[in-house]
Amino acid sequence: MTTHATPPVLGIPGATADLSARLRDGLARVDALLAEVVDHEDPFIARASGHLVEAGGKRFRPMLTLLAAELGDGVSDEVVAAAAGVELTHLASLYHDDVMDEATVRRGVSSVNAAYDNSTAILVGDLLFGKASELVAGLGAEAVLIQAQTFVRLCSGQIRDDRPCPEGVDPVDYYLGVLADKTGVLIATAGRYGVMFSGGTPETVEIMRAYGEKVGVAFQLADDLIDIASDADDSGKLPGTDLREGVDTLAVLRFRGSADPGVPADARLLELLERDLSADDVALAEAIALLRAHPALEQAREETYAVAREAQALLDPLPHSDAKTALQALAMSVVTRVG
Repeated sequence: MTTHATPPVLGIPGATADLSARLRDGLARVDALLAEVVDHEDPFIARASGHLVEAGGKRFRPMLTLLAAELGDGVSDEVVAAAAGVELTHLASLYHDDVMDEATVRRGVSSVNAAYDNSTAILVGDLLFGKASELVAGLGAEAVLIQAQTFVRLCSGQIRDDRPCPEGVDPVDYYLGVLADKTGVLIATAGRYGVMFSGGTPETVEIMRAYGEKVGVAFQLADDLIDIASDADDSGKLPGTDLREGVDTLAVLRFRGSADPGVPADARLLELLERDLSADDVALAEAIALLRAHPALEQAREETYAVAREAQALLDPLPHSDAKTALQALAMSVVTRVG
């Protein structure tokens, strides 16, 4: 039967109609399992646990698990359970992130810490981590080990993200390592599980692990660029969030590494970056404008695309298939989006 490419479905440009239909069906199964798992006999716990599940989201990680399963024998009950476990781990991390960031909104609804309180958000996040582990425990000892190792890297990445780069360490290398831990590792696990539980080969499992980590880093680097380069009307996000919080993303790190204090624009931006921009919208807007005009932004953009191309290249050993084509397109789509 001949299949034809459809418009981007589920965030996958170039996916065939048949592939998109299978992924849509798989995601429906994942969502049904998520709803079942987060339910609780205590109505309060059930509401708090289901708060972000019901809010939706892109379901990027479970979708990748389902897509990776296409490299094996396709979606099975084990693949669905693995995909749900990955998404629960992601959701749990969001509960904790919102407490640390003092967020008020997540996925278009009130964050759990705002809707309830910080203690509830932390404890429900822990509960969801437990639920994820419970799901993964049914998949065998190797899956449990991978889940534990993923969780350790998630936490270590977040800890290092909140700490300054150590003396004597290259700040760009440090930053990319943080992104690999706090964003890349769970996406790597999503791809890894998909192949593992669809009967794929160990070589393909490793390809999808490495691919997923690269895609995760590219995804976060693209978010960093959006934060600087896109207007709120285009991205749906208020620009300059990282600058407000004093976070040096790749463009700022590249600027710091090449800035010439003898150039007035560079000197001014260096001065602004040393300020607390969280309460000075005028200074923040000036910093954004100066950074947008500096070659460091284009350098960061090129490096972001390079990471996406590296992810694509990792797929080269795989035989041609609709899934491989979709995975290649997916790697580039995460860096060409605006929001």
